[in-house]
Amino acid sequence: MGVQGLCRFIEANSQIYQDVRFRDSRLVIDGFNLCHLLYLRTGLDQNHGGEYAAFEDLIGKFVKALQDCRIEPYVVVDGGTDITGKKLETLKSSAEDRIRKAHAAAEEGRRGGILPPLAKQVFRQTLARLEVPVAQCFAEADQEIAALASEWKCPVLSNDSDFYIFDLPAGLLPINHFQWVAGGRNGSWRESFIRCKSYTTSSFCTLFNIQPQVLPVFAALAGNDYVKLQELTSCWARSDPAGSGSAGRLEELLRWLSGFQRPQEAVEAALRLMGDLSRQREAEVLQGLSLGMEEYQLPPSYLRRFFTDGTAPPLLPEAVGLVPDWARLPLTQGRLTRDMLDVLLLKRVRLGVMVDHSSLPSAYLTSRPLRQVMYGLLLGGGRKLRVEETDREGLLLGSCRIRPALRGVAQQLKLDSLDKAAHSLCLQVLLEALGVKPARLSGLPPHLRLPVAVTCYWMREASPPPDRSLLEALMLGLVTGEMHRESAGSSALRSMKTHCSQKPDLDVAHAYNQWQACMEDSIHLNQLLDCPLPEPHIAWLYQGPLVHQLVHTLMRGTTPELLLNRNSTSIQLYRALQAAVLQPQETTASAAAGKRGKHAQPLDDLTGSLQRLLLLDEDKEESTARARSAVRAEEDPGWQLVSVRTRFRSKDRGHRAKNPELASKNKRKDWS
Repeated sequence: MGVQGLCRFIEANSQIYQDVRFRDSRLVIDGFNLCHLLYLRTGLDQNHGGEYAAFEDLIGKFVKALQDCRIEPYVVVDGGTDITGKKLETLKSSAEDRIRKAHAAAEEGRRGGILPPLAKQVFRQTLARLEVPVAQCFAEADQEIAALASEWKCPVLSNDSDFYIFDLPAGLLPINHFQWVAGGRNGSWRESFIRCKSYTTSSFCTLFNIQPQVLPVFAALAGNDYVKLQELTSCWARSDPAGSGSAGRLEELLRWLSGFQRPQEAVEAALRLMGDLSRQREAEVLQGLSLGMEEYQLPPSYLRRFFTDGTAPPLLPEAVGLVPDWARLPLTQGRLTRDMLDVLLLKRVRLGVMVDHSSLPSAYLTSRPLRQVMYGLLLGGGRKLRVEETDREGLLLGSCRIRPALRGVAQQLKLDSLDKAAHSLCLQVLLEALGVKPARLSGLPPHLRLPVAVTCYWMREASPPPDRSLLEALMLGLVTGEMHRESAGSSALRSMKTHCSQKPDLDVAHAYNQWQACMEDSIHLNQLLDCPLPEPHIAWLYQGPLVHQLVHTLMRGTTPELLLNRNSTSIQLYRALQAAVLQPQETTASAAAGKRGKHAQPLDDLTGSLQRLLLLDEDKEESTARARSAVRAEEDPGWQLVSVRTRFRSKDRGHRAKNPELASKNKRKDWS
């Protein structure tokens, strides 16, 4: 987030940069900044849930470009939320902006810059597979990135404007100017380099004639994530008669700061500019400026030893006694979600934003029971314990206090000794949370057992229940991912993804958003339990454009076997997945299904059932689904969510009636 308007201001004064040919060096990388920019600026899908396999390939090419130039990357990513709460308003404003953009993307098909929900998991897993050193901080990463680069005297790769303020001996390489795709050579591959631009604070201070020690004051007065001083902002605006916006305001501020030698002098002068202030307001202003300036003071790097010899860094003082000692190393390695820190330290979690219509409930409601199990393992089962979840409510950001769940065999586990718990016990806790018995997964490849268990949970808990085409398309996507190394069986499916429009089908998108939310939370729970089920190859679980296109193809009557080119290996895997997902529900699953209604019937004869479903008259099945919804609404008040969804579909039907292909979406069955 950084200093408001500073990146644009630097670009407008590009003489600050120096052209360099970068090679033979360490490089400290702002991990999530790179993750966002790699994904969002390369044309990958944003509106159908993500193109994860293509993203994995892109990450691999980026790492290969660095290796060709003998550049050693060290990736550092953010950890838990700042415990002081200094940035809560900034985080809330940013989240609500993403919600509005996500809604516009769903409704109009525009690109909203929304990172798909599993992209960071793919980023982490791919870097681990490529043996790129990665560290997850216990708090925000900016200060630690700068400290590490300062000690190693190597540059930072980022687009965050805060790095224009840190005093970095080897400077900053802005990602926007990092031409890793083109590359370059001096006669042979051994002398390959990456063309880029380098920024240093010394060049900035020389150009604008200010003292380097005054630069943090500039960031604080300009307004960063910690400082919001409208009184001072108006001072610089009044001094900008040309009305040139933020660029003119920053330039006027720099001109004013050029008259000061020491930071304290500038702060005192700024207070005088604000006129008469009450003692309370003056104290607030001084505290805000001090906090803003402190962010650019570099402590010794606590990740240096982790990268050199694998030593887990010490916990932050506020985390001692709350975060178990065994968790330090897996947290730093990124093998545990950073949400764990927010739960333990703040009893608070911020959920993500997906491309979804604002009239629909958040997809994360479906996976809430899974998070409750994780909260129970982390916090115990006290009656008064609650975790505040921040999530989308329409176009706004809302919060809800959630009670941790600690039931069944999970009560035998304690956080302090969770790393020593028996594998069988951890597996039982995970499968109980998902409502799946081990026998259901026994015939599957180990790495597909977690995705299949998640799909069983999704079929039972999603609202509205996924219909036949949604499930078949999802399983075809899983098969395609599994068979991607072979040309047979996957080429026909792969060629279809190019026909998917930017505007997603709202019904399909919402259903698969729920699946991805369940997948994300199940991965986190599985990691906390030390992976009793093998972690799947996430990049090949879901390809949004392909799966969305498959839904419509299947609705037109094409069979899964035909789409798999009658390849025996692919069909065999597809039928194994189908059998696992559609076999009769276990006791726990049946009880959960009963909460929604008494009409769901298990399908034990798979082939015959699918044939009968394909031959049903669609008009008759639509009226049956409407009657079924009315009965459920009377039986269970929770079914009102589905009623709201039905009204939305009825309204949307009128807008799509002229397009037969889109209109056919309204003929889906309620199929459990």
